[in-house]
Amino acid sequence: MSTNTSDNLRKVTTRRLIEMKLRGEKISMLTAYDYTSARILDEAGIDCILVGDSASNVMAGNVTTLPITLDQMIYHGKSVVKGVNRALVIVDMPFGSYQGNWKEALASAIRIMKESHAEAVKIEGGSEVRESIERILSAGIPVMGHLGLTPQSINKFGTYNVRAKSEEEAEKLIADARMLEEIGCFGIVIEKVPASLAARVARELTIPIIGIGAGGGCDGQVLVMHDMLGLNRGFSPRFLRRYADLHGVITEAVGHYIEDVKHGDFPSEAEQY
Repeated sequence: MSTNTSDNLRKVTTRRLIEMKLRGEKISMLTAYDYTSARILDEAGIDCILVGDSASNVMAGNVTTLPITLDQMIYHGKSVVKGVNRALVIVDMPFGSYQGNWKEALASAIRIMKESHAEAVKIEGGSEVRESIERILSAGIPVMGHLGLTPQSINKFGTYNVRAKSEEEAEKLIADARMLEEIGCFGIVIEKVPASLAARVARELTIPIIGIGAGGGCDGQVLVMHDMLGLNRGFSPRFLRRYADLHGVITEAVGHYIEDVKHGDFPSEAEQY
């Protein structure tokens, strides 16, 4: 539970994340996709809220993140921003909105910022999307990178297994991370890579490295809210720690409601007008 010191109440910005890294303060990040959840996370004291393209999975029921559209990401982003006062809100740029065409990438990022009122965007990939990232940065839009396992490339990888286990892939990840820092990204998510590699990147770069399945040597951690709250029972990777069993809590509550309705116990006299 976070304490309400003046520093904790101060608005989180991209600059503040770098300050947190400099003083060794770990950065907390969770996903959210709607107003109510975002408001709860913000009031609890989360540092960053990622409006992840994981909405494709946990909100829309898709198998991968690929089907979600730019319009849908803007909708989720706008809903989240309305519930947030303190946290930094970052919106994922969805598959097809930035790859291979910097003009489309810039237009997509501008739409996200103008229509959702979010404060930054996140883009998967390294040198392959350098030009798109540079053009977005040149427009004054903060960009967070994403390396390692990049779910939008699942059809290329063919698996969700740990990435960068080979020396060649590890060296490319390090080179990509340095490049993202050099061109101006304010931070990088590193997903599902060996802990020693992620720790090395965090040590060598001055911008924050946020890990998911990348060990404790990162400058912060991110999880999908539905996973860490136990809403999604079908997903149990090694890196996931469940902090609640809301699936069980909700199932029990709904069961009691059904029973009360069936037996005429709800509503009671006190619950009527």
